[in-house]
Amino acid sequence: MSKSSDAQGAAKGPFVMDLEKIRAQARKDMEEGPVTQSYNADRETVLKLLNGALATEIVCTLRYKRHYFMAKGINSESVAQEFLAHANEEQGHADQLATRIVQLGGEPDLSPDSLVARSHSEYKVGKDLTDMIRENLVAERIAIDTYREIIHYLGDADTTTRRIFEEILAVEEEHADDMADLLARR
Repeated sequence: MSKSSDAQGAAKGPFVMDLEKIRAQARKDMEEGPVTQSYNADRETVLKLLNGALATEIVCTLRYKRHYFMAKGINSESVAQEFLAHANEEQGHADQLATRIVQLGGEPDLSPDSLVARSHSEYKVGKDLTDMIRENLVAERIAIDTYREIIHYLGDADTTTRRIFEEILAVEEEHADDMADLLARR
């Protein structure tokens, strides 16, 4: 063991866990589900962030689906298939976010009336295939930046939600790369 790791351990002190206290607390607050006393985030804020991201993913799903059906022109079939694949992945993200909202004791806001207003990205239809690709790239870039901010905000206060956003962020970066590649070929 190196001196630096000894110093780090000493700075934190010895690891102590009161297992009896943890067990008693788990029984006492079992109706709280996975949210224990050690949960350090502001749950209402996290639920609002999750519902905003849920709206974003649903809007992205709908935009990609529309683009899938509306893709026309040379090489449109391969681009349409890319749109469809992205739509399916965005729907999977929405499902992950809705599941996490419920785990935290919230309710997924799926109201169509306010969906676009709560979404980080816009629902832009695009006038042709190139415009559709551009609109999807812009939406992916918006998701990337907003999800990075959410990840930064969450820090260590809610590592599970942060990890979900990190996983989604990685896919959004792949989507942006795909759209940038398609745009470069136009």
